Amino acid sequence: MKMKYVDAHCHIQFDQYAGDETDIVNKMSDQGVVGIVVGVDAESSKKALTLAEKYEHLYASVGLHPNHASDETFDKEAFTALAKHPNVVAIGECGLDYFRPTVMNEEVKCAQKELFRKHITLATLLNKPLIIHARPSKGTQDAYQDLIEILKEAKKEYSNLRGDVHFFVGSIAEAEALIALDFTLSFTAVITFARDYDKVIQSVPLSNILSETDAPYVAPSSRRGQRNDPLSVVDVVSQIASIRAEDQQTIQAALLANAQRLFSLP
Repeated sequence: MKMKYVDAHCHIQFDQYAGDETDIVNKMSDQGVVGIVVGVDAESSKKALTLAEKYEHLYASVGLHPNHASDETFDKEAFTALAKHPNVVAIGECGLDYFRPTVMNEEVKCAQKELFRKHITLATLLNKPLIIHARPSKGTQDAYQDLIEILKEAKKEYSNLRGDVHFFVGSIAEAEALIALDFTLSFTAVITFARDYDKVIQSVPLSNILSETDAPYVAPSSRRGQRNDPLSVVDVVSQIASIRAEDQQTIQAALLANAQRLFSLP
């Protein structure tokens, strides 16, 4: 398969694909779409790796999402064993979510930060990038601000710390701070129907942008309200080119190279 696109963040191991997972994976191969299948807990991380072992154009990321921390404890030994597999190219989905929890206070924030630091330790130990989820509370950039502080401190100890901040919704200031710390920013098909992120996409270096779908969530404008899938990464790349007013083939090649570099893809 000739690699043309990389969906840097999808969840095709989720139950939403139980009926047609194989069909979608085969269509991805036909269209040259490589997928990073991202775990959000132990079970989904194992399923991601199972898919990555089965299909040459799928890779896995393993981790415990901050919103799943109340359901299970981060098992360092189990996640380390998974993460050592050569088909696991990243650690996560991990990070900070100050938007979704029904109770948000300093205790919850501290617990999320501690969990995130465990992922940082694992990622730098195995020299693999992080896949970060950061969602601030409404009307603020609080989760990004805390994230940046944690990464700045960690970078002093771990020079190989790097990764992608997925579904980026921050401002230019947060984007610049994260890029300075060796992180990329990935954008979803939300950019096909919302103009909120155009200025960030236009302003940041092309070398720090990735394309993703976060499938099964946020389908592109052509399929609003339906289940998303990794094939819509084509729409994302096209829209990034349109927003930046640059040649689509140039953008496609650059985003592909960025993902290959970050995830050490062949």
